Formats: sequence, structure tokens, C-alpha cells
Amino acid sequence: MSEQESYLNIPKVGLVLTGGGARAAYQVGVLRAIVDMLPDAAHNPFPVICGTSAGAINATGIAVSANCFYEGVRQLEAVWTNFHVDQVHRADFLGVLNNTGRCVGSMFSSEVGKQKAVSLLDNAPLKKLIGHRFPFRAIQKCIRKGKLQALGLTAWGYSSGQSVTFYQASEDVKPWKRAQRVGVASRIGVHHLMASSAIPFIFPAVKINREYFGDGSMRQLAPISPALHLGAEKILIIGVQKIRDATPERVKVTGYPPFAQIAGHAINSIFVDSLEVDLERLYRINATLKLIPPETFRKNNITLRPIEAMMISPSEEINQIALQYAQALPTLMRSLYRLVGAMGPNGSTMLSYVLFEAPFCQALIGLGYRDAMRQKYEILQFIGIE
Repeated sequence: MSEQESYLNIPKVGLVLTGGGARAAYQVGVLRAIVDMLPDAAHNPFPVICGTSAGAINATGIAVSANCFYEGVRQLEAVWTNFHVDQVHRADFLGVLNNTGRCVGSMFSSEVGKQKAVSLLDNAPLKKLIGHRFPFRAIQKCIRKGKLQALGLTAWGYSSGQSVTFYQASEDVKPWKRAQRVGVASRIGVHHLMASSAIPFIFPAVKINREYFGDGSMRQLAPISPALHLGAEKILIIGVQKIRDATPERVKVTGYPPFAQIAGHAINSIFVDSLEVDLERLYRINATLKLIPPETFRKNNITLRPIEAMMISPSEEINQIALQYAQALPTLMRSLYRLVGAMGPNGSTMLSYVLFEAPFCQALIGLGYRDAMRQKYEILQFIGIE
């Protein structure tokens, strides 16, 4: 049996990488642990890879190196362990002042944003970094060699109101259309990553074909769905928020919540909440399908099948970790975030999404590595490695 035939006989595990800004460093730690679990020179264990927002960047990093899974993770780790905020957006005084001024001006005149995109921050440095790091032509090469079946990146269309998954895949994958979400065959490029990670108000929307697109986590009602449409038979999800086992305590407040606290909850609703709802829906469908006798499936030609899913999520509160490394930010950005209340405990959620600095990212990579290693045998069993 050839290497490719052997590879295709392994259950197709879909990797789903969620959005989360700087929190996505946690995903790199989990992936690094999986590399260390696998035999030397092991093939890419995820033939279907889907990413949204910052998760789209990590997904693409794995996809372009699907011929060598270790190399893809190593490249991502090199980026995240050396991250500085000025590699993501302009952090100099003039750059922040210009963008903030234009953003405020756009509230009073619609003419301001007609010639140039309006946003609080200028993420041109991130576009340059992605273009330099990712050889996008390698995606098709990996698909031809059978090391990758599909890469899907999700963005949100501002005009259509649809969640659009741009995908590059083998020929047997077909476009799909569901309520408020579609799959569109594309040649993945830097503009797809910039669109998928364009956090509303923070980073500018990106025009693809006829429409402007923003962060794919917005109103992404079914984050797991793209991986299934692209052919995944099992789903491994790497989240960026600790799963709460109990209802949080209600405490008496002493003042009005700062802007950063409100923004943090809004960002959580974009990046996290829909994933938990979609997972709960998946588990309920699986439980229902187990109640249906096999002969009923055959008799009525029912194509639904149970989907095995596994989620790896932080064992610690990332908000609290962010507070420990807040001083790593440049002075200007610390002042800006202090102004909106992001540098204190009530604003730590917002801070954790924008703290693109090496010490914080390294801490998250370490946390992801430890969390994955604690589940080593469950992970290996899930991805089909003896």
C-alpha cells in the first residue's frame, strides 16, 4: 500500500481553530504538543483544516506545510514566541493618531471612509507579516500530493449578512449553501486571512470580489459546520476560553462598568459563545441518532450520522494571565488601553485579545502545551494514532 493510500484510509479528522486575537497563541501550544506526541516525520494528521479570525492564520500556517506537520507548527511557534504588537498594527503615535482621528471623523461624515478603510488601528504590519511567512502556492501542492484535503477560512459579509467560508480543496468538495452561511471555492490568499481577522471597529474590512468582509466570528452560527462540509469525519476543536463548570457568582457592583469590560463581553459573544452552542447542538444530535435503529436509517435513506468531537480548551483563565503581562505593551498602547479601562481586572478580557506581545504569547503556548500533554492518550486515540 502506498503512503498516500495508507493516509487516505485514516479517518478524516477536521481541525477547527477558533478566533481569539492574541489568545490564539494557546492553539500553537496545543499543536506543538501534538507534534511531540507523533512519531518523527509524521504526516499531517488533519486533512481538513478550518480557521476563523486569528485561528485562520494558524490554520493557514499548518496548511501550507501539510507535507511536514512539524515544520508548519515550528514556523507558527517562531512567529508567536517573538510577537510584538507593532507586527500586528501600527503602535507609533502618528499611526494611532491618524487612524483614531479618521475613525472619530467617520461618525460625523460618511465621506471620510469612502476613499480609505476606517478603523481604530492600522493592521498593515500584519498583512506584511503574513505575506512574508506564508507561501500560499504550497496549499495546492499539498492538496495534489494528498497531504491536505481542504483549507477553509470563514469571514462575514457586511452587505449580504452571510457567513462565508472561502475554501481551497480537492475536486470532490462542492460548494454549499445553508441559512446565512455559504461555502465558496477560492484560491486562498493573504486577503482572505485579513478579512477573516478584521475585528469590527478595530481593524478595517477587506474587499473580496464584490463585497467587504470582516471577522468571521461575527454571527458564525455553526463554527463546526464548514469542517463537515469539507469532508471531515471527526472534529478536533482548539478553543481559547476556559470552560466554566459552574454558574459564576453574582457580586454587588460599586460603579458603572468601564468601556473595556463591556467591550470584553461583546468580544466574547463574537468569539466564544457560538462555538459552545454549536457543540451542544452536535452532542444533542448525536444522542438523538443513537436512539434510531440502524434499519430505520437504511429504510428511509437517512444520511445523518453521529459526529465524534473533541475539544481542548484552557485550564486557566486567560484574562488573569493577561493582567500579569500587561506591562509588556508599548507605553502608548498601555496609555490607550488604560484610558478605556482595559488595564484593570474588569477590562482584562479585552486586554487578553489584543496583548500581542512575546511574554504573554509564550505563556499561552506553554499553557496549551501542558493542557494537551495531560490529554495525550485521548488525543492520539482520537486522531487515529496507535
